[in-house]
Amino acid sequence: MIQELFKKLGFSDKEIDVYLAILQNGKVTPNDLAKVTKIKRTTVYSVVSELTNKGVVTQDFSQSKTYIVALPPEDIINILKKEEKEIERKRVVINELVGELKNVIGEVKYSVPKIRFVSEEELESFLYKQTEKWNESMLKTESLWNGFQDNSFVDYYQEWVDWYWKQDSSKKIKLQLLTNQSPTEKQLKKISYPNREVKFYKKSHTFSATTWIAGEYMIILETKQRPHYAIEIRNSVLTNNQREIFKALWNYVK
Repeated sequence: MIQELFKKLGFSDKEIDVYLAILQNGKVTPNDLAKVTKIKRTTVYSVVSELTNKGVVTQDFSQSKTYIVALPPEDIINILKKEEKEIERKRVVINELVGELKNVIGEVKYSVPKIRFVSEEELESFLYKQTEKWNESMLKTESLWNGFQDNSFVDYYQEWVDWYWKQDSSKKIKLQLLTNQSPTEKQLKKISYPNREVKFYKKSHTFSATTWIAGEYMIILETKQRPHYAIEIRNSVLTNNQREIFKALWNYVK
């Protein structure tokens, strides 16, 4: 159990063994650590250096021999504090870098990829960032968002659905969506989103993934099993054809 928790924090097997040996002995020399852990002394020095950087051990040079001393277990929180400082430092650098890159680009038009894969780590952020582009594209066509949706999407991303319909630009969009029956979707139908119209497809034909048509964008989402992901395709010919298919299906489903 302890080993698994340490691994989740990024500790290696040797770091775990050495740290626990130091903790159990209170303080110990590098030579004794090598004997207890059966790890080469040169490797022990390297591992102790890593543990020192992590802020969980320190070295006592006050005596004739150098001792490695374990800091109180509560000091493991230093790992998180150090990461938070590093994240904040990177945030400042990234913000500065983005500004500099914009100056480099100047008036050059950024080329948007025609097909884009989005991993689960980026998916929620992707939904929020792309909303305005999808809405702009739909408003240039029929202000219509249609397709079919696996109900697991609203189970995982209901917060984004609620947020979407509160946007001013989204209020001009009409949604016509075929989906599976689910408690979450039934609950959403009761919420007052006048432009969000959903029809439940037959139970014998459940959707295992989601496909949206939003203007010139087709968005395919896999949320039934992990890892979640999305594929965004930007192609007006493809989406025009798919939109007509979904319109026919919409009129067919009661």
